[in-house]
Formats: sequence, structure tokens, C-alpha cells
Amino acid sequence: MITTAKTAGFCYGVKRAVDGVYRELESGKIATLGPIIHNPRVIEDLESKGVFAYDNASDIPPDCRVVIRAHGVGKGVYEALKDRDYVDLTCPNVKKIHRIVEKHYRDGCKIIIVGDKSHPEVIGINGWCDDSAYVIGDENEEISPDLAEKDVCVVAQTTINREKFGNIVQNIKKTCKSTMIFDTICIATRDRQAEADRLSRDSDMMIVIGGRESSNTRRLFEIAKKNCPDTFLVEKTADIPQKRFNKIGITAGASTPGRFIEEVVKAMSENLQNEESFEKLFNEHGMMTLNNGDIVDGTVVEVRNNEVIVDLGGFKYNGQLAADQLTDDPALKPSDVVKEGDTIKVYVVGVNDAEGKVVLSRKKLVAMESWSKIKAAYEAGEVLEGKIIRAVKGGVLALCDGCQVFVPARQAAERFVQDLQTLVGTNVKFRVIEIDDRRKRVVGSVRTLLEEARKEREAKFWSEVELDKKYVGTVKSLTSFGAFVDLGGVDGLVHISELSWNKIKHPSEVVKEGDVMEVYVKDINEEKKKISLGYKKAEDNPWLIAQNKYKVGDTVKCKIVRIMPFGAFAEIIPTVDGLIHISQIADRRIGKPEDVLSIGDEVEAMITDVDWDAKKISLSIRALIQAAKAEEQAQEEEEDEQGETLVYSTDPEVEVDEEYTDESEEESAEPEEESAEPEEKAAEPAE
Repeated sequence: MITTAKTAGFCYGVKRAVDGVYRELESGKIATLGPIIHNPRVIEDLESKGVFAYDNASDIPPDCRVVIRAHGVGKGVYEALKDRDYVDLTCPNVKKIHRIVEKHYRDGCKIIIVGDKSHPEVIGINGWCDDSAYVIGDENEEISPDLAEKDVCVVAQTTINREKFGNIVQNIKKTCKSTMIFDTICIATRDRQAEADRLSRDSDMMIVIGGRESSNTRRLFEIAKKNCPDTFLVEKTADIPQKRFNKIGITAGASTPGRFIEEVVKAMSENLQNEESFEKLFNEHGMMTLNNGDIVDGTVVEVRNNEVIVDLGGFKYNGQLAADQLTDDPALKPSDVVKEGDTIKVYVVGVNDAEGKVVLSRKKLVAMESWSKIKAAYEAGEVLEGKIIRAVKGGVLALCDGCQVFVPARQAAERFVQDLQTLVGTNVKFRVIEIDDRRKRVVGSVRTLLEEARKEREAKFWSEVELDKKYVGTVKSLTSFGAFVDLGGVDGLVHISELSWNKIKHPSEVVKEGDVMEVYVKDINEEKKKISLGYKKAEDNPWLIAQNKYKVGDTVKCKIVRIMPFGAFAEIIPTVDGLIHISQIADRRIGKPEDVLSIGDEVEAMITDVDWDAKKISLSIRALIQAAKAEEQAQEEEEDEQGETLVYSTDPEVEVDEEYTDESEEESAEPEEESAEPEEKAAEPAE
């Protein structure tokens, strides 16, 4: 029995490069910078068509267009080719390694490449760090102690054996303290090597098809040989062994064309102990293909970071469902959408017999199913809802029921959006304005719905607006003369003079864009659709506060804020000033206010007159001075009056008012009169 590995044959990067070369043949003379792939049969075929490989770009004839092979080249080669016409067919996985190396080398890291230092892929990678990389190809190789204290960035040749890579990485970690490990082994390589390991364990003989110069092929041979001693490397038909075994396993390197795999399978079928025909073997062991456009049910057997592997039941090949073909939402990972064991319906996009792969799409099938819904909504003028998933040239893409709808930049919002990236991730409602059934292209408009909604709000607003009506709005924009406030579909202007009772130079001193503020309607111009708004509250009017607090005759503490030839203005409370006329600054005649006062002086003054309607207050320092003098004079006069009533003194020179009789004297006189009476009585007997 013959079992052919599902992963045998061209990988994506090799197929892309080979197809690219044959495609470029149609446009003129070309030459490849090094062999396009490591497969002599492909190289021979290209040479027969006039495509030759050169080791150096300078050796390529000037009339040939240069083709960079799948292995990639160093940065310096691109600089050497800047004046040449070239086509870059570097494998995307290798390109990724170039970017990693360039970035971390620029950041100061020491680059370590795990791979074969003589391999063109490794040479190309090294060219992105000025050929300064430390290349390790043997797991027994000691790591230089010079790397111990350095920041190290480790990458892998895409075709290196995974087990070897893991062992080398462990050695690096033991020596180097600061390491960044990037597992850059190609997924196709990993799968190919894993399948070769499984297949060789279950086979009596293993055939590895591919070029002897191919690193990928050599790795497969090493893996198979380890498990199956009767393992043979077949580069051409003559290398096919003539031995007969019951269980034969066949795999092929990434550079092996599918047609050569079929030739080997056919030849090996003759060695089977039974006499099954090749056609029967071919059909039973998976050489049948699917048709593009088929819709089949499959079972999810593995969910990876960037793809889902689907078992297609009776078909030989597992299907590969890339993450971007599972859903259009870039925020979702494959594991967010499906899990192992799920049964899903998929659309067959393409079949690659050489690689043994079936490319699937789920979103294409969903898009097909939702197309009829989109058409029906377009014909009925219905409103659809979707999520903006990506900004593209000229607009954004909205995902609606699995169908991508293009929304032009001018239709993406009510007003022009400078950075369309800010819309990504938002849910929007839109109406389909254009549909191309042949190209399956849909154009939507968010703006039309927003404008309709705005007009409805405007109509409602103008039907209800009235003077002094209060609204809560959002500051939309600021200008030098005021703030525009969104009242819910209609913008009104709060003039700068209405923002504060204090004098301000710019509205930003009071509000900023996005602030929510309560305003009231001051004026309406329905013809011009203009609204003037008020924001200052009457109870905050400093003149009203002053009127309730002060009256004529009150003494106030104030600060000199301006000096004029006719007097000085003093601030009583913020924004409320009073005038101290030059004649009221002092109680004497002065030449000018500066002779007595300076700006910033704090003084006391009396309110002598007020006109609240005209917002005028008269102050007087002189009145306070005169009042103080009058009080002092009155006190002196009172003291003088007290001095004139003096009636008793120990000084004999001081005269006493005889008319004044002290109560104490009167009291002391009374006993003398009483004592006289006994004397008179005592005299009577004498008579």
C-alpha cells in the first residue's frame, strides 16, 4: 500500500515564486538572482525557456528584469538594485524574519540565527543586520560567552528541524540573560515535518522526493530515516528504488512539483506486492481533487492562531481556512468563532494538488448567503446596520451580515472626518445607495441617515423653540467671539459677552469643546435659522450682588484699579468699580490723583451716590476724613464741657462754684444741726 503525505509538494512561498517566474516570462527577458528554488527539474525547465540564474546582481545582463528568489536577499542587495527593474518573490514568511531582524538590530540587540550559515535564506537574513548575526546550526555548538550580557534576538531558518531549534534555544537561554525568541519556522514546514515523522513510523519504506540541495528536503529525509531505516531520497526518476515493500510512505520537499510526485507514485505502484492498478491506488489514496466553487460540510480538527484546519470527510486533503477567510472582523481570533469538533459549511476557493492543500473560505459563503438580503434592502430602501472594520483608500468597510459594504469617506459621517481610522470599531446604520450585481459590490451611506435625522430634529426644534426657554447643550466649537452649542440638531451661539460677568479674552477661559452647559434662548432669527443664547445667570450679576449688599453712606474697602486725570476708579467687588473724583481723594486741594494714590492701593471710602441703572457708584475718601475730623472735634468739645463742671479741688487757688452743693456735704451737715438741739436744751436749765 502506498500512502502519500497530504503536505507533500510546493509550499505557499515556493509556489508563489515559481508561478511568479513563469508569469514574468510572458512580459520579456528575466533572470533570477540565484536558483529560484532548490529543484533541478524546475531549474532545467526554466533554463530551457531562457531563464538563467546568476549569483550576483551585477552579472545579470542589463536587458533582463531581475527576479529575487523565494529565499530572499539582504538589505544591501535592494540598494544595489535600486536603479534596476526587479520583481521581489521573497517568501512572505522570510520577509517577516527580515523585518524582525532589522527592527531589533536597530534597537541594539545581537541577532542569533538558528540555521545553516551557508543557506541562501540565512545569508539573506544576515544581510538585514549588516552581516553581524551569530549563526548556530548545531545543537552541540557552544554559545559564545561574549553574548551573555547582551540583549539577544533569536530567529530561525524557516525550514530548520523544530526539535533542533528547541534544543539550541535552550542552550542560548542558559548562556544569555536577556533573550527574545521568535519561532519563525514556517507552519507548512512544521506540518510537513510532523507528518513525515508520523508516516515514517508506520511505513516499511519511505520515499522523500526533492532536490539534494534543498534544506527542507534534507530535513524530511533526516526525520524519516530516524524512524524508518529504508528511507530513500529521490531527486529524479532514476533514483526510485526497485525494492518491494508492503507499506510505502511518500513525502516531498517544499520545492517539489506535484507532477513529479505523481510520477514517483506511479512508478512505486509497480513494486507493490499485490497487483493493484495505479489508477485504483491513485483514487484510494487521495490523488483525487475537489472542484473550485464546491460547497461542502467539514469538521474543525484544529484551531490555530491564524487558520483553522478542516477535515473534509471523504476527501484526501484537509482544508485550510485562513483567519481572514473565517470572518471579516479583524478583532476576532479563529478561536472566538469556532472550536474543535464544530461542523461548518465552507466554500472551496482553490485546490493545490502539488501541496496537497484545499483552500477554503467561510466568509465567502456567508457573503453569498447575505447578498440576497442586501439586494432586497436596497430595492426597499431599508436601513441596515453594520460594524466598521477597516479604513481603506477613499473610505471605510462596514461588515453587515457577512457582506462587506464600502462607505466612501464623504458618506461615512455627517461632517468630513480627517482620520477615518477613528471610525473603525463603531457600529453604524446606513442605507445602500449603489449596488453592482456583477462585481458583487455594495456602496452604503451613513451620512444620508444622519442628515435625515438632523432635519427631523431641526423641524422639531423650530416648532417648539421660544424666548427664555432653557436647554442643556454640548459645546461644539469655540471661536474668538463665542461658543457654538449643539442643542440637539441645531447650533446656537453664546456670545463671549454672555459667557461670564467678568471680562474675558477668549471663550476657552470659561468652557471647552465637549462641555455640557445649561443655556437659555435670548434671541431667535427663524428666517436665518440663527439662535442667540444666554449663559450668565442674573443672580450672579455682580451689580445685583452689590446693590443688595451696599447703600449710600456705607464705608467700603476697595482697591485702586485705574487712575484718570479726573479721579481714580476703585474695585469694590470683582467687575464693580466706583469713581473717587479728584476732589474726593483728599481733604485738601491736589494737583493730580497720582500725588496721593497708586494702582493697587487698598483704601477705605464712603459710598456717596449710586445710580444702579447706569451702573455708577461715587466714592469719597474725603468724606471719611471729614467725618473722622468731625468726630474728633466733637469728642474734644465733649471733654471741654466736662472740664467746666469741676467743683472741688484740694488746691486752695482753685475757685469752686458756690451754687453747687455736693450731696455728701449735705449729708454731713445734717448731724451738726441735730447735735445743736441738745445744746439748746441743755442751756435751758441754766436759765
